[in-house]
Amino acid sequence: MNFSIQPVLENDKYQLIPLQQGDFDLLYKVASDPKVWEQHPNKDRYKREVFENFFKGAIESKGAFKIVEKSSGKILGSTRFYDFDESKNSIFIGYTFYGTNCWGKGVNPQIKKLMLDYIFQFVETVYFHIGKENFRSQIALERLGAKKIAEEEIAYFGEPTRTNFVYEIKRENHF
Repeated sequence: MNFSIQPVLENDKYQLIPLQQGDFDLLYKVASDPKVWEQHPNKDRYKREVFENFFKGAIESKGAFKIVEKSSGKILGSTRFYDFDESKNSIFIGYTFYGTNCWGKGVNPQIKKLMLDYIFQFVETVYFHIGKENFRSQIALERLGAKKIAEEEIAYFGEPTRTNFVYEIKRENHF
């Protein structure tokens, strides 16, 4: 891999800044709302001890970001690049969540565009794991042009196996 999966990315409104250990409390403040996780395969992630495991996985991935609103400096959520596969020239984007105050405001498409514009300089295909019952995320990805290609049992870091759909976006289909 001759590129970073944890650069600083930004547009005029938002920054993706590599996640660090000291970000836990501010990120947990966003993640502690049960509504954030109601459609997610792990609905208990709002609990501190469950989120601690999620955060540990994020730090260990060396591809996780905090999503920051530039005008206020507030942390809005988190996302990451993971599972780079050199032989398939692909990578995953996922583990994304936002506080409910961001929902329906066009934040996610802007964040995904930042990530896709960057990573498509290096890979041909980007994949996403989306929980089978996470309709909000499925719709969001389809709006970005992602295609559902498979169903898999996925075990997130330190969590039980859950059914997920696999979506993909190929470089030539990215706008």
